[in-house]
Amino acid sequence: MTANSDRERVGRRGFLATSASSAAMILATHSAVEVAAQAQKPTDAPTGPPVNCAVIGLGKQGRDLLAALSRVPGVTVTGICDTYQPFLNRSKDAAPKATPASDYRQVLERKDVSGIFIATPTDRHRDIAVAALQAGKHVYCEAPLAHTVEDARGIALAAKTAPKQVFQVGQQFRSNPQHNHVWKFVRGAVVGRPACARAQWHKKVSWRATAPTPDREREMNWRLRRETSPGLPGEVGIHSIDTMNWFLRSAPVSVAAFGGNVLYQDGRTVPDTVQCVFEYPGGVRFMQDITLANSFDGSYELLMGDMGAVLLRGERAWLFKEADAPLEGWEVYARREPVGDETGIALVADATKILALGKVPGKDGSTLDPGKDALYYSVEAFANCIRQNKPAACGPMEGLQAAVTALKAHEASLTGAKIVFDKKWFELA
Repeated sequence: MTANSDRERVGRRGFLATSASSAAMILATHSAVEVAAQAQKPTDAPTGPPVNCAVIGLGKQGRDLLAALSRVPGVTVTGICDTYQPFLNRSKDAAPKATPASDYRQVLERKDVSGIFIATPTDRHRDIAVAALQAGKHVYCEAPLAHTVEDARGIALAAKTAPKQVFQVGQQFRSNPQHNHVWKFVRGAVVGRPACARAQWHKKVSWRATAPTPDREREMNWRLRRETSPGLPGEVGIHSIDTMNWFLRSAPVSVAAFGGNVLYQDGRTVPDTVQCVFEYPGGVRFMQDITLANSFDGSYELLMGDMGAVLLRGERAWLFKEADAPLEGWEVYARREPVGDETGIALVADATKILALGKVPGKDGSTLDPGKDALYYSVEAFANCIRQNKPAACGPMEGLQAAVTALKAHEASLTGAKIVFDKKWFELA
């Protein structure tokens, strides 16, 4: 599921109010904390051989992957695969050099395909991912890893036993410069000791698709059935869940959740509205609210500590400091702006580089790489890992941790029971 496509943006914002001379001063006097907080971004010119890849599953997410891949330098889509011929036909223009196939095994047999993107319905991930790894392919598997803990562990174990191949889970924020930028503030103790966290995803949409035949319609509505769906926590909540696992440096110890169909009485067997409370070590609780019934206030992640709070909304982020928090040197140059009833310091990845170009970071959409979103950075990172023979930012362990967390939250939303996590669910023996 694309993380950024449905995220709400705050209106006109800025980061630094400074002239060219002020910019030079900032470049010369940035504190160690601010310099360390700049996100690491891959260069536009890839180093290493070109990467040929194939996309398996050409629904909405598969087509989004094709669009992102078409813009990544040094990457060529040489294969596309789907069991539904209209999807294959519709995807040919987006991948003009690709050979179409209706059976994923045909793609895995090809010697000119090194990387596989899996964007099928979640319940079909395991067979394809394991087969791709056994065929010696690098694998990018959309999140969540699977629709059951057993299948997620099976995929992660297969990836662990294939160390020569890159395995990346589509937890897009792990490769996103903005999230990495904020993470360095969290790690650098600017936020202080974590106290609690919140996240939400609100969008009024039914998720029900229509098709020419009843069988095809059932196929397309796999997200609405318990036997094939990871539920709202798995389909959309997992990105915020992974962010909190990452920022809090731990998996949760328990989850309690509540869910129900408050709007769509159409025969679906998974809730259209869910609230979850995750408890992390040290008593830190993360509250998550997801609904398909209303779009108010969009989506965001918020982490609060005893020294400050960080808010991420779309491609923007802010720091809200407590009155007793120590003043950092770089704050002298930071632009404060209203966010709701609060005033925050805008956090912008690559701010120093943007200033060097004579632009104001965060103002009027000014970024180092306009048009690039979290999905783009995620697929670009996968290609770079293949070229450089290095592990992905979100590998089998991180992907398994996020999947187990989300799937157990979905289970709790169906039963209304509190679930205590078994450490064995996260282990790859």
